[in-house]
Amino acid sequence: MTSQSISVDTAEVDGQPLVALCCSDVRVWRWHQASGSRKPLLDAVSWTVRRGERWALLGPNGAGKTTLLTLAAAADFPSAGSIEILGEAMGRTDVARLREQIGFVDARDVDRFAPMLTVREVVRTGATGTIGYFEQRLGMLDVDRADTLLGTFGLGPLAERRFGDCSQGERKRVLIARALVGRPRLLLLDEPGAGLDLPGREILLGSLARLAGSDPELTMIVTTHHLEELHGSTTHALLLRDGVVLAAGPVAETLTDEHLTACFGIPIAAQRRGDRWAATAG
Repeated sequence: MTSQSISVDTAEVDGQPLVALCCSDVRVWRWHQASGSRKPLLDAVSWTVRRGERWALLGPNGAGKTTLLTLAAAADFPSAGSIEILGEAMGRTDVARLREQIGFVDARDVDRFAPMLTVREVVRTGATGTIGYFEQRLGMLDVDRADTLLGTFGLGPLAERRFGDCSQGERKRVLIARALVGRPRLLLLDEPGAGLDLPGREILLGSLARLAGSDPELTMIVTTHHLEELHGSTTHALLLRDGVVLAAGPVAETLTDEHLTACFGIPIAAQRRGDRWAATAG
């Protein structure tokens, strides 16, 4: 099973490109000083994500998921190949302005904010793109947008709680809400369900499903190790192992026993009940 190049539709609707992300023969390597050689992290990745699709990026530890997500966030450049994000070619566009259209949340963001800030204040910092809270720079539309997202992610009752007093799951919902205040066209979440207990995971997944229903034009990519962490609105999946794409496409065609077994290296049986997935090994 290998990745295949896809013919990209470059048309636009209402001035917005139909393709949110296009990777063509992307390779990433890092210099391994001990061996004096290059270590490949991604190898010949070709991948197309269209506007409004909601992708799950799955694979074992070290597969290259975070590396690929970082490229999609315009936070890094490939060693070879080409990437277009929201119609802009990396290397030929203003990256800072492009990043304003991308919401990118990873686990490291939790430690960037002063613990004394309230949940409401952290969410509102998404309007200024800062880690500090500058109320004087907020407009009424920013405040209204932040308050709406507090409700979407079930954070209303926690609005005045200190961010540092929130649970891990609550903090992750806060950061996702914050990333959405600026109305990004592409939302990237790096393992949002990692470390959450069962109630925290279910609240998070429910929030992501509501988000997909309220903003169907938003393109979403979520990395995970576990099928159980896929939110119900997931439309597509990409399986990555050792930096190579093994399968990519609609979830029903991609999350098969054969593909998952090849991806994780052990026999896996996948089940789908309604809009939720589960996997067992053996």
